[in-house]
Amino acid sequence: MVDENLTYFPCTLQLQSNKKGRRRLVELVGATKITVFKSSTMPRKVNYGIDYDDDYDVYEDDDYHNGDEYEYKNEERVIAPKQEVIKAGVWRCPICTYDNEDSMSECDICGVLRNPLVKFSGNSNRTAANFKRLSSLDMPSSEREKNILIESELGAEGPNSSSASLGRDGRSVVKGRETASDSGSKPEILNSSMSSVSLSSKSRTENANEDKDKSNLQYKPESWMMPDQAEGRLSQLNLAIVGHVDSGKSTLSGRLLHLLGRISQKEMHKYEKEAKQQGKGSFAYAWALDESAEERERGITMTVAVAFFNSKKYHVVLLDSPGHRDFVPNMISGATQADAAILVVDASVGSFEAGLDAIGGQTREHAQLIRSFGVDQIIVVVNKMDVVEYSQERFDMIKQKLGTFLRSCGFKDSSVLWIPVSAMENQNLVATPSDTRLFTWFHGPCLLDAIDSLQLPARDYSKPLLMPICDIIKSQSQGQVSACGKLETGAIRTGSKVLVMPSRVVATVRSMERDSQVCSIARAGDNVTVNLQGIEGNRVTAGGVLCHPDFLVHVANQLELKILVLDVTVPILIGSQLELHVHHAKEAARVVKILSLLDPKTGKVTKKSPRCILAKQNAVVEVVLQGSVCVEEYAKSRALGRVSLRSSGRTVAVGLVSQIMKTQD
Repeated sequence: MVDENLTYFPCTLQLQSNKKGRRRLVELVGATKITVFKSSTMPRKVNYGIDYDDDYDVYEDDDYHNGDEYEYKNEERVIAPKQEVIKAGVWRCPICTYDNEDSMSECDICGVLRNPLVKFSGNSNRTAANFKRLSSLDMPSSEREKNILIESELGAEGPNSSSASLGRDGRSVVKGRETASDSGSKPEILNSSMSSVSLSSKSRTENANEDKDKSNLQYKPESWMMPDQAEGRLSQLNLAIVGHVDSGKSTLSGRLLHLLGRISQKEMHKYEKEAKQQGKGSFAYAWALDESAEERERGITMTVAVAFFNSKKYHVVLLDSPGHRDFVPNMISGATQADAAILVVDASVGSFEAGLDAIGGQTREHAQLIRSFGVDQIIVVVNKMDVVEYSQERFDMIKQKLGTFLRSCGFKDSSVLWIPVSAMENQNLVATPSDTRLFTWFHGPCLLDAIDSLQLPARDYSKPLLMPICDIIKSQSQGQVSACGKLETGAIRTGSKVLVMPSRVVATVRSMERDSQVCSIARAGDNVTVNLQGIEGNRVTAGGVLCHPDFLVHVANQLELKILVLDVTVPILIGSQLELHVHHAKEAARVVKILSLLDPKTGKVTKKSPRCILAKQNAVVEVVLQGSVCVEEYAKSRALGRVSLRSSGRTVAVGLVSQIMKTQD
């Protein structure tokens, strides 16, 4: 029965389970007073970003006590704004607000970097910038949120704490504070005395470089480090053989070694027999260098083969490099040791044009790379002249087209020798050609005489030891590890102490080998295998460096580069993902800042902070590496200061290290 004198309110039913699983029913009837249950132990309701049901405020439990009465007034309910819900495993782009996967380091829509910069200010309104390490992108989301929280706390503490956010060693102090918070203790606020330690990465680098300069001036080489002319051995010339795939590099090398007696007739007969059995009789000379089963099966060179022979003037170390575009990183590792180079060109119609093609042409890419490594002397061997019947017109056309390109790479005409040969028919290799079709119009030197006409680069014997590690050989039975490479500066002998970078472990030279022969002393320019003792095998890696214990090599992950962009169709932008190669090390890199464009002739700045770098432009950029590499500024060490940048299987830029922005202590 309904009473018309009463006002009826909607009825709200709330069901709530206690710990014992029982339910109570609270029925809210239209009345001015209701009885609620209250407990001081009841937790407060907090909005954590989840959409809780806010339709009721009544809580009850078995421990609630009765008797407290509250009068409900006609009050407006204040609803707190809901926090933005961020899904786990994703990060939101600050520009386009797109939710990207946690593993991505840049926005998939607009390409904006994920937290590329961390800005902090000093006491005197100075600003500085420190790049975050890319390894933080691989950090779990929980730890990354913790880092963001700690950074926000540091920013709220005032200028003193923010100005000291970089320690003396260049590491972020935030990391230490995070450790303190993890242990449950309250993070200590940095005192004002630490503000004097706040230095920009540039000033820290300059100080480190000054110390390095002073230490180099104090270095005094010992008498045994200088070469003794009385030894009577030939000077070593490291000669890289490069060129497009199937241009005949390995066949040329094998034929040359056979003619000079480095490969016996018995061995040559063995190679010919094995090649014929597999239906590849023309590959017999190439198999003298391509020894692995995979290389022989595919018919291409995959790794750098090392051989040696003696000419009238030099002890020549041949570095036969792969020509396939998939193995350019191996070619880079080998060609960085070169003093001069032989660029092999296929004279066949269509093959030469394919090698000089802007897309995929390895004649073009190899020439650009060896020039960027500092090689300024080159012998262009026009091979397979027998296929074009030793045509002078074909040779002149190749010389004209390729010569124009080599001049654009920086080679001088006086430093380029042109030699027409036929490796298969043994024409113009070690003697004057016997075929009248070639003899009638070519009157230059043969290939062996052209090699003797090369000039050795200057050797730095008076500087501290510096040997980039090309390869590692581990002996489980003897329990020792061997490092292979070329001495760039200094000297080394048996019993010497060397510092292995970047592991920073001192080892002892147990023995050395040069050209498979035991030697006691090796000097700058020599390719040696150094057998080390007193160090574990996992502490020596290819891409590392052997150096003097008192004169360390820089280990860095943030560099300033002066680069020349090659023939690319896609411009280089901020955030571009590249692969950086320096001596035998390679590391993933990201362009974080484009500082300026340079005039290619004068080197002066033509434009500051450009948006992109196009083909054929010179620029100064800053890159951050995913890991650390052993590197030096080009002004201090040319071998450790030359770099090349690759992307999508091709070289996009070459350059040098102008400044080390951040070192790893």
